[in-house]
Amino acid sequence: MNKQNKIHSWVLASRPKTLPAAFVPVLVGSSLAYNQGKFYPLYSLIALICSLLIQIGTNFTNDLYDHLKGADTEKRKGPLRVLSAGLISPKEMKVAIAFVFGLTFLLGLYLVYVTDWKILLIGVFSIIAGLAYTAGPYPLAYHGLGDLFVFLFFGIIGTMGTYYLHHQEFTFISFLVSLPVGALITNILIINNYRDVEEDKQAGKNTLAVILGREFSRYEYIFFLLLAFFIPFILYFEFNFNAKIFLPYATLPVAIILVKMIFNYQGQQLNKTLEVSAKYSALYGIMFSAGMII
Repeated sequence: MNKQNKIHSWVLASRPKTLPAAFVPVLVGSSLAYNQGKFYPLYSLIALICSLLIQIGTNFTNDLYDHLKGADTEKRKGPLRVLSAGLISPKEMKVAIAFVFGLTFLLGLYLVYVTDWKILLIGVFSIIAGLAYTAGPYPLAYHGLGDLFVFLFFGIIGTMGTYYLHHQEFTFISFLVSLPVGALITNILIINNYRDVEEDKQAGKNTLAVILGREFSRYEYIFFLLLAFFIPFILYFEFNFNAKIFLPYATLPVAIILVKMIFNYQGQQLNKTLEVSAKYSALYGIMFSAGMII
């Protein structure tokens, strides 16, 4: 394989379409920090790099261990996986995982230096969770805990942790603004698992979609959409945010389209739903952040 093709394979393995899961919590947490009167751009930039690296490292780990456990087969409906396609070897992926998470830890030490030990705990637990998602003796994704993992780490912890960098405190408002972030990023995973129910069941990967069924997944998805639209209402009426906090409501037509897609699409059609869900989480996050800044 030539160098250009190898680079393309690594880009493919990083799953660029999932990276809004890393971008949005840092954006929203930083926007709230700015809204509350204290913001350090460098802290947010490093936090964003660390968040992207954790997302990529988690994707690499997911690819490796799904391949080793036999969860990725020729029947897979989702995008191409580089290990099952023979584009990257397990040994190369293990080295890449160590490099990505190692670099994350080193960059994160600067954030620990400028804040305190709580950021160290957040960083270490985030890296461990990224590995434990599909690796280790009790892989979270294989025991119905993937949704909870994503909601906690890419929603609540990612957003509140970013806010903490600037203000050195965890607040109830930072918790509230983290909920739409976690909800819409979790919806990306819900679609992924909804699409792969049969394959995951055969591989012994007991996602919530496998355990509780596709109907549960559809209504879980809708619940998280409703949660995302409920939070601006709370912020406006209970915490005196101005009317611009309702800017995310402009995304309602896209949310309606997504609901129709999850009820009407099947098989590989759901790859489009997955893509739109990822873009929607980014769009909502940008609108939500704008509502706090302007």
